[in-house]
Amino acid sequence: MAMTMATGINWVGLLMIWLTATTRKVEGRFVVEKNSITVLQPYNMNEGNKHDASIANFGVPYYGGSMVGSVVYPDKGTDACKPFDGDKPFKSTFRPTILLVDRGECYFALKAWNAQQAGAAAVLVADSIDEPLITMDSPQESNDGDGFIEKLEIPSVLIEKSFGDTLKSALKKGNEVAIKLDWSESMPNPDGRVEYEFWTNSNDECGARCDEQMSFLKDFKGHAQILEKGGYTIFTPHYITWYCPKIFLGSSQCKSQCINQGRYCAPDPEQDFGEGYEGKDVVFENLRQLCVHKVAKEENRSWVWWDYVTDFHIRCSMKQKKYTKSCAESVLKSLNLPLDKIKNCVGDPEADGENEVLKNEQEKQVGQGSRGDVTILPTVVINDVQYRGKLERTGVLKALCAAFKETTDPPICLTGGIETDECLENNGGCWQDRHANVTACKDTFRGRVCECPLANGVQYEGDGYASCTAVGPARCTINNGGCWSESRNGRTFSACSVLDLNFLVASARKAFVEMAIPVKMLMNVRKVQHASAPAAAAKTHGADIIASAEGIGCTYRIKTHA
Repeated sequence: MAMTMATGINWVGLLMIWLTATTRKVEGRFVVEKNSITVLQPYNMNEGNKHDASIANFGVPYYGGSMVGSVVYPDKGTDACKPFDGDKPFKSTFRPTILLVDRGECYFALKAWNAQQAGAAAVLVADSIDEPLITMDSPQESNDGDGFIEKLEIPSVLIEKSFGDTLKSALKKGNEVAIKLDWSESMPNPDGRVEYEFWTNSNDECGARCDEQMSFLKDFKGHAQILEKGGYTIFTPHYITWYCPKIFLGSSQCKSQCINQGRYCAPDPEQDFGEGYEGKDVVFENLRQLCVHKVAKEENRSWVWWDYVTDFHIRCSMKQKKYTKSCAESVLKSLNLPLDKIKNCVGDPEADGENEVLKNEQEKQVGQGSRGDVTILPTVVINDVQYRGKLERTGVLKALCAAFKETTDPPICLTGGIETDECLENNGGCWQDRHANVTACKDTFRGRVCECPLANGVQYEGDGYASCTAVGPARCTINNGGCWSESRNGRTFSACSVLDLNFLVASARKAFVEMAIPVKMLMNVRKVQHASAPAAAAKTHGADIIASAEGIGCTYRIKTHA
């Protein structure tokens, strides 16, 4: 198996595959995804041969495209582990600079960052030893990775030592070396429909990688739903679990991290078996999310999975201590997903038997055919090829578009504009007041958000999903603020007010005096909350007007004497 880390082994991925392979008796392999390099100059180096390069799992590869540039090998700092001197010394106005640097001494991603800061358009990392190509990955948990990983925009590739030595030799002789980096065939594009997978996790407490995948889910949701609703793509989510060998079933690790008697396990979110959430909580939610997709697909609306996972992350975050079954079910209800069918799909996590949904996941994470093992989370797999590069909306969309057969590209691949209109279906699962024609659902180019609105000059507050309440001075214009109102002699009177008590009493006196009705205010007026209408009663010659306050709303009724 190839290394996937810059300075070490992806231990979690290896553990998952090792346990799966040793307990399920299957064999897998890690596939290094590649693009090609052709030397254009000097001509004596160009014999029509293409050289393989492995695509880094950071930066933005040009899927479906290519780049022609001049190779530059720095005079000093050839490992690119420190910032280069000068103001963008490798920025070129003639032909893009493709910076050649040496492997070693620091993270691969840091080399790419220093090259980008120096004006390079792409990076070639020359291997330091003769070995098969590996996949360059970014650091998962490191202060060195904080702050620049998400800002990497240039593509990076690893080349074999022998090819790197050849390029350096030509440059040393004073030759101009021009190459073509080509990603046009990095994605198979057999037909007009693309099948792709997203290997993910419901855990949101695993650091930078969890933050990355949650941002991607929210940003890419609109694209994903448009493509699926239009029949252009078939999408399937997947979740990695591992199997606990029987000899360890009694251990605290397996008991804490596994369901179904050790058959399906995930790491403890806090890496502390005595604190917070447990690995089995993650497995159970992963299973629920798989069942959401399965049930929604049966109802011909499989794209609702994107709504569920993004809403669950917002409403049921571990960081807010809301990662619970009850919170998940409230999200299911808001999206009109059948709770009974999903519960039936999930089954009994305590049962001493296989769960067919999770069993299928364990079998699929081991590579089959042209697709290799999935060992890096999160991972997008497109037409059985694993996407490499920064997990972000534009990069993944370009990779998907590159996987369509030419002339079959969907409109989204040919335009920069996008409108998802998610609020048209079930109001996007958000709060709404049909009577006042007010909704918390807002369409965005990413999809939709549920946020209490500012409508007709009235501000609403709440979670945007289950409730929004009118607040502020103008709230009485919406449904009369939920208070009593009455029309008499062509005039409408309301109990809703945000004014102070003395002003309200004075206004009430004036209103009733103008109607020629004697008014005697009761003496036992009690004060209530600032935003509430005051509780008061006024006895007239014709009616008792009775008011009561509840929270920030109010209820009023009118009784007529016999």
